[in-house]
Amino acid sequence: MSSPFVNNDSIVRKIWGNADTVLLIFAGAAAEFPLNKAVDWLYYTGRLPADPLGRLFSTVQYAQQIVFSGHEEALAAIDRITAIHKAVEASRGDKIPDVAYLDVLFMLIDYSIRSAELMGRKLNIAEKMEIFDVFHRVGSRMGLKRLPPDYERWLIMRSAYLQPNLLRSTFTEDLYRQYKRHLGAIRYYILLQAQAMVAPAKVRKLLSLPSLTILYPVLLAYKVFRILKFDKLIKALLLPAAYKVQIASLDRG
Repeated sequence: MSSPFVNNDSIVRKIWGNADTVLLIFAGAAAEFPLNKAVDWLYYTGRLPADPLGRLFSTVQYAQQIVFSGHEEALAAIDRITAIHKAVEASRGDKIPDVAYLDVLFMLIDYSIRSAELMGRKLNIAEKMEIFDVFHRVGSRMGLKRLPPDYERWLIMRSAYLQPNLLRSTFTEDLYRQYKRHLGAIRYYILLQAQAMVAPAKVRKLLSLPSLTILYPVLLAYKVFRILKFDKLIKALLLPAAYKVQIASLDRG
């Protein structure tokens, strides 16, 4: 096996090998995706609105495959992702905007940091730079243009990109209806509360998410339950039973 794409002791492996942080990353992404001006591309195949949870777990599988594979295997996984997008472009006869690719990459960096800090501790600058580096290498392999050269430049670009590239649209409304239909009222409410904790202010404002969330004290209690090894039971109660195998597989130890 080739050398790992991500070092075994990397903060990236700790984040993406923990079900709690992975679920928070995708709670945040599930808030920002529907606001992206290129969200119509996610509707083109019809798979996302038909099964948003299934798409979440398939995306996680690709991300974890990259993070936990050898270098060559990770590059092959990235190439498969690129090929999938190229096939969709060919089918539609149009090109996914470059900014849409960058937005997704920026989300993975941002929500990895936000989720890790929400569930654990403040990350130091070296750890944040390490997260940036991993996803920068993913973007480079995909051939993305206008990638920021370093973490400091990414911070500036991330802030700038949030302003003009997000819009609440009919796609936003429809996708949130699908979230509610697939999750049910109680789990949908928990999703909104989680999104309010992890999403940037611009996203919270566009989605009218609460500025204060009742999940903060719940999160503190959950961290205690996690120490006591009760966290898997709680996740089993809160998350859809149909996906219990996929949820269990998120923990990579």
